[in-house]
Amino acid sequence: MSRKSSCIINRRNTELWKEDTIKSVSLYNDWFLDFAPITYTKERKRAMEQVELAISQTNNFHFTTTHLKEHPEFITILRMATTPPIARDRLIGFSGVKPSFIKNMEEGRLPQRLSEEEKEDCLNRVAHVLNKLLDIELFSWIQKGNAPTEEELKIAECIVADRLCGTLSDPIIRNEQEKRQLKVISDFLVSEGYAFVDSKDVASFSQMKRGTFTYHLNVPVRMSRIGVNMPIDVVIKRKGCSENILPLLVECKSAGDFTNTNKRRKEEAQKIEQLKSTYGNNIDFVLFLCGYFDSGYLGYEAAEGIDWIWEHRVTDFKKAGV
Repeated sequence: MSRKSSCIINRRNTELWKEDTIKSVSLYNDWFLDFAPITYTKERKRAMEQVELAISQTNNFHFTTTHLKEHPEFITILRMATTPPIARDRLIGFSGVKPSFIKNMEEGRLPQRLSEEEKEDCLNRVAHVLNKLLDIELFSWIQKGNAPTEEELKIAECIVADRLCGTLSDPIIRNEQEKRQLKVISDFLVSEGYAFVDSKDVASFSQMKRGTFTYHLNVPVRMSRIGVNMPIDVVIKRKGCSENILPLLVECKSAGDFTNTNKRRKEEAQKIEQLKSTYGNNIDFVLFLCGYFDSGYLGYEAAEGIDWIWEHRVTDFKKAGV
């Protein structure tokens, strides 16, 4: 079902990498500066309201197992009240409770299948970890054994809210980045005469109709002796190809700094390796990039045989046969 590959798009144009990186960073920064402050302001207001409520309902952070039972949704705020702020997985590890228990708490409830004794035990363990790690310098009145001043409370509220705000706004920003990239691709494809198909209406990616595309489609791959589904951001069945040629697979990548892109660059290499082991060496898999992707990242991907299309030059899809 494959074909002799794969057009060269950008991976061999090393003389353009630096200029493209500059343009890509500029595009990301312009978008971020327009979108992020509004999102952060909105989420900070929401975070302040949540922290104020938590402080008032826990007797100024003198919280107990009873408070966690009455307000399990406070768990995220209380994680931000420790020093350093404790990640969900670390809290799970330290307390020894199941991930599903913490997930239920974050959603404002306790697991129904557990007995009252089991719930009490889990809450005790969670409360013990949080109290042990509580930011005593921030909540100095707890150690002193007196009531907080209005100024102490306000400072504590602001700091915990700022910590919480990052956990609330970052996923929103990431989701909006993905929506933006999918829209850029969609607008281009529609302008070229392609039709969108909902992924739930695609029985198999190998049987997509020519001139169609979809989002978030699971593509089956083999890992050792077992089969798993690999989620693909965009799948495009090119108009000019024969029916037996596999679609183009696109992974959207948007990054706000150089460090994280280089840390995560092996993920795409693992994906292409799994795809090739399942469908052969000529499977078409490309990245759609916006943001901080430097020569180190690009060189690594090129060496793995992975090509890419820049968001600031979406017409490069034509070089991929679209």
